Amino acid sequence: MAQSTLESNIITFSAAMSACERSGKWQQALHLFSAIRQNELDSNAYNAMINACSQGGKWKRALQVFGDMVQSEVELVTITFNTAISACQGGSEWEIAFKLFREMVLAKVRVDNVTFNALISACEKGGEWEKSLLLLSMMAQGKVKCTRITFSAAISACEKAGEWEKALQLFRAMAESKIESNVVTFNAVSSACEKGGEWEKSLWLLRAMAQSKLEADVI
Repeated sequence: MAQSTLESNIITFSAAMSACERSGKWQQALHLFSAIRQNELDSNAYNAMINACSQGGKWKRALQVFGDMVQSEVELVTITFNTAISACQGGSEWEIAFKLFREMVLAKVRVDNVTFNALISACEKGGEWEKSLLLLSMMAQGKVKCTRITFSAAISACEKAGEWEKALQLFRAMAESKIESNVVTFNAVSSACEKGGEWEKSLWLLRAMAQSKLEADVI
């Protein structure tokens, strides 16, 4: 009876924390998280707390919760690592993101495109464009499907580094993969070309954007 009550409480707390997470109320989620003894928490509660901290821009706290989860020997699943890696974007902590990725692979936890998207975004924010391209190669080798988010993050990484040729190559690869571009993608490639003094290519991109019936933003 006591065990049944405990399980019901944990399920209730986990559901409440998930609601806080979706609402962006990380402080309320933390309050609920602290109300349960650590050895009584399940993976859903930990995952919700990590994501709530990540969404609230509290990446250090998110990683601390991840560490608590490891120590408590609660099962680490794909969503656990993905949310922890995503949290690293907030602090441009690409090195920690890669460390988590290595731990994920060693633990034989399934890696998916969300994992790679989070890693590439962390690299983009950390100015590591070459590592973004390395991750794209790994996705191709592992037959992990690239998405618009994947290409956009990698293109942005190249744009920030002034690597307009790489940005343009990725843009073309995106088209060849039949992945539809959006304004963010066009702007990033156009900005990369502008920084590289390739104004003709910037004009070509504007024409391509017009043909796609997307409204250009002022860069």
